[in-house]
Amino acid sequence: MKLFNRMTQNFPKDRTSRIILGAMVILALVGAFFGYRFVRQAVASNETFSLPGDPVLVSNEDSDGNDTESTPKPTDIPAAMLPTPEPWDGVSRVNLLLMGLDYRDWEAGETPRTDTMMVLTLDPLNKTAGMVSIPRDLWVAIPGFDYGKINTAYYLGELYNLPGGGPGLAVRTVEELLGVPIQYYAQIDFQAFVDFIDHIEGVRLTFDEPMVLDRRGKWNTVTIEPGVITLSGEYALAYVRARKTEGGDFDRAARQQYLMMAVRDRILEFDMMPKLVARAPEIYNDLAAGILTNMSLNEAIKLGWTVLDLDGDAIKQLVIGSEHIIMDKSPDGLDVLKPIPDKIRLLRDEAFSEGGSLGPSAEGDILDIIREEGARISIRNGSSVPGLAASTASWLRDQGFNVVEETNADYQITTQIYMYHSTPYAMRWLAETMGVTATRIFYAFGENPNFDLIIVLGDDWAGQNPMP
Repeated sequence: MKLFNRMTQNFPKDRTSRIILGAMVILALVGAFFGYRFVRQAVASNETFSLPGDPVLVSNEDSDGNDTESTPKPTDIPAAMLPTPEPWDGVSRVNLLLMGLDYRDWEAGETPRTDTMMVLTLDPLNKTAGMVSIPRDLWVAIPGFDYGKINTAYYLGELYNLPGGGPGLAVRTVEELLGVPIQYYAQIDFQAFVDFIDHIEGVRLTFDEPMVLDRRGKWNTVTIEPGVITLSGEYALAYVRARKTEGGDFDRAARQQYLMMAVRDRILEFDMMPKLVARAPEIYNDLAAGILTNMSLNEAIKLGWTVLDLDGDAIKQLVIGSEHIIMDKSPDGLDVLKPIPDKIRLLRDEAFSEGGSLGPSAEGDILDIIREEGARISIRNGSSVPGLAASTASWLRDQGFNVVEETNADYQITTQIYMYHSTPYAMRWLAETMGVTATRIFYAFGENPNFDLIIVLGDDWAGQNPMP
């Protein structure tokens, strides 16, 4: 790394070179993602990049290759969907949402949906970073609308011309899903991605098994055999777009992250950065029309260099996968992925915490963490023992729980927990303390917004509990 830093001291200092360096380091972060516009007047002002008028997008078939999206209807759209982010100070943690948009929507002249979403997080003080891929069919609450697939948030923001447009509503939706602030977003279109991979002379990947890659256009399908292969731009694009594998979108998300790291490694090779800077004007002309971000140029360069300077082992790669969701049907019959909130939040903590997961081994007193979490809890007595809800509620309040209701329920032999919002630490403590197994924990979505958890007490809790 010292050699790399010495090399960069002799790089050209002119404006064009600095612009392309900013573009390159962003591309090193978003290498696997498509769908944006890099507005030229942003570069002309050498400050911020503005919103696209005609974004370039990506394919977005469902698992059956069909487009049968239902559109959530607006409920009460706030006056401002997205707060103005505070400028990054270069020291505090910064989070960035990467989006790829449905190419066929754009090609047909329709308002696009997102095909790919990933959150990148950087902690510059601890020199760590993480990435969390979000499946497009995740069934979530979209602010100002009903529940819908997360890939419709961008579409709704554009369709209703909300403040911040599609990126604004997509950012707000992901913020509520993960419970973290997102300061920035970024996108890159098909051709900019292909051109960039070609400018870095391909990306080197290891294939453990044969894989069919279908390039754009006719008669361009090839089978890649196992081994170390350097892919050109078009084949790299086919690699990150492919979803006809056993794991579907989950596999694709993992491949995208793998390619992003490979792009980063390629840029850091001994002879690559000087070549790229020397060809800055040519590369800029190829890429300028294909990138959109709300970051200023200075922020992009600062963030990009910080990430390139990280040890690769300090970048966590996480995917919201099959263990974090329940496959289900939407009210209108679409295949959707309902999130298991506590598992997604624990995954979030693994990516966004400074020292690893805040799960079972969280530092500090777990009850202090639960107090901060503030889960709103309803205790309902389904046992044959009168007054059990009141005594349990009183005991839990003594432990620091936020019990907001105590009432009766239909008779239950065993205790059950119903989760409506993500409160993973309260959920974990209560399940372990009350002996509630996974088969008796039910995840509900949008049916009861007044509570985070409803606990229906059964005779098992009446017969054996730690209460005095």
